[in-house]
Parts: sequence; structure tokens; C-alpha cells
Amino acid sequence: QRQLVDSGGDLVQAGGSLRLSCAASGFTLANSAIGWFRQTPGKEREGVACILGSDGKTYYADSVMGRFTISRDKAKNTVYLQITSLKSEDTALYSCATLFNGDYGCTESNGDYWGQGTQVIVSS
Repeated sequence: QRQLVDSGGDLVQAGGSLRLSCAASGFTLANSAIGWFRQTPGKEREGVACILGSDGKTYYADSVMGRFTISRDKAKNTVYLQITSLKSEDTALYSCATLFNGDYGCTESNGDYWGQGTQVIVSS
């Protein structure tokens, strides 16, 4: 059974850093297209960072460019999202998801298996 477990969310001050983790079981992430998404109440889920294929091509939303870094550890079967220079607008529920097809982009509609989410709250 495929499963993704998200962790690492916390309450942090603006300007701080966090590392979110997405641990996979039941399948290997090594060559999967996968990404991190975030959602706030009343808004659509936004793809913020994705690895689009086995070649490591990445996508970042404009709002997080230069502050967020997605990576994966094949040995640990885990994907990470390193977040720096946190802003209050980064407050959201963050979830990882595998993608049906990396060519279809870092979008919610392209999400396949989803983690349960981990909450990030940034205080100003």
C-alpha cells in the first residue's frame, strides 16, 4: 500500500527556517515526479515546488523562488522541502504528493498519492 507521511511543520517566527519531510512507503520515490503543495482556508491548493522527473528537473512557484528548495534522499525514500526566510504568507497546510505525469506540471489536478499534510504557521 502506497503511503506518504508529511512532517516537520511548526510555529516559527518570520525570517526563520524549516525543513519539511515526506516519507514514502510501499513504493520508491527515486524516479517519481513529486511535489509539495500548500493550502490556506478559502484558497485553492498551490503547487510550490516539484521535482518533475527522474532527471531532477524542478519547478518553483514565483512566490517561493529562492527561498524554498525541494530535494530527495533516495536511500531514505524521503522528499524534503527546505524553507528559509519565512514570511507570514507562507502560513499554510503543506502536503506532498506524487504526480501522475511530470510533463503536466506542478498542479493539484496532477496530484496522485497525497500525504496527510503538516501545518506551518509563521508569526510576524
